[in-house]
Amino acid sequence: MSDAAALRAQILELVGRYHEAAFASGSFVPGVSTVPVSGKVFDASEIELLVDSSLDFWLTAGRYAETFEEKFAATFPVKKALLCNSGSSANLLAVSALTSPRLGDRALRDGDEVITAAAGFPTTVNPLIQNRLVPVFVDVQLGTYGPSVEQVVEAIGPRTRAIVLAHTLGNPYDAAALRKIADERDLWLIEDNCDALGSELDNQRTGTFGHLATSSFYPAHQITMGEGGCVITDLPVVAKIAESFRDWGRDCWCAPGKENTCGKRFDWQFGRLPYGYDHKYTYSHIGYNLKATDMQAAVGVAQLDKLDGFVAARRDNWRYLAAGLADLEEFFVLPEAAPRSNPSWFGFALTVRPEAPFGRHELVKHLEERKIGTRELFAGNLIRQPAYLDIPHRVVGDLSVSDMVMESTFWVGVYPGLSTEMLDYIITTIRDFVGT
Repeated sequence: MSDAAALRAQILELVGRYHEAAFASGSFVPGVSTVPVSGKVFDASEIELLVDSSLDFWLTAGRYAETFEEKFAATFPVKKALLCNSGSSANLLAVSALTSPRLGDRALRDGDEVITAAAGFPTTVNPLIQNRLVPVFVDVQLGTYGPSVEQVVEAIGPRTRAIVLAHTLGNPYDAAALRKIADERDLWLIEDNCDALGSELDNQRTGTFGHLATSSFYPAHQITMGEGGCVITDLPVVAKIAESFRDWGRDCWCAPGKENTCGKRFDWQFGRLPYGYDHKYTYSHIGYNLKATDMQAAVGVAQLDKLDGFVAARRDNWRYLAAGLADLEEFFVLPEAAPRSNPSWFGFALTVRPEAPFGRHELVKHLEERKIGTRELFAGNLIRQPAYLDIPHRVVGDLSVSDMVMESTFWVGVYPGLSTEMLDYIITTIRDFVGT
């Protein structure tokens, strides 16, 4: 063993010991300890791989990024996974890929309409606006917080070219039915799977119904890299286009630090370029640099090994809260899994009923004062947000449920870092507030 290899082994052994000393868990004290809505859950393996990657001093995507993409694709399974720097970037890449001239008549063009939900997270919709597409907003359903198939079908118009919807809080909408409709009507379907990694519909993982799907690895999600995201697809042409948009818009597909993967780097002819212009500097799209670093990917490799356990814990925690609050229907619209689904829950949503003797504001304030973290359902009704007041768009229906979500819905955490004591404290605090 070389001196460098021996030192690396010693460093990684010390990292394991460091984790034990630095990240020992303390006891939970109700009202004193915080109960977060989300957070990273990790052990020594994440830090060991992170340090291992840092010792390579390969600061862009490298061996860990390649490993992560291969392992992530296999979890669904799909043919291709493209790691990027955030879930928001993944959404941008997925939508942008569908604007490529290489798709011919199927390419999305300025002014084309894309159906999406009014209640959700902004970066599901932002790529539509950024690509000069027109979002068509539909309402959602109380309890599941996704749109129905009927609502989407009603919104299809002569300029509709795509459907882009998120599985809100991990709860699947009927992506199987929407893919069938998309195929029948020559539409694209993008699944924003950022909240739903590990969710299932008809015993099939969400993310595999759409032509493309996206994931986020922000600390709130099922696995984390701190920052990070991914685009997955079974369509090789679309994968190559998305990769081009991710990597500066270049036509070349060589990995960082590699060259002449195609075997004819100086033998291409493109556009008005001279014959043999370096393929590494030939650009077929107006793209970005949205790659992740290898250090991020290293953390993701370790996290991915824990995915099934994380998903199981989220389901257990959601069921525990559901059982503890099951008799409070007079005050709340309680959450429910969508038909034929097995969600990988992102959070536990409660909507305060209009007839309840309190409002969301009072209850959320009560919980937060007692160190229980809460979140509203992202942007509520997105078209009421300041940034979206003047965007070109179309609305189908009155969005009354999205307005109710904006006024009365919040969620508490179910992530694997919550103990039974914490869940009991959430239940007791809510029950004390409503007087039961």
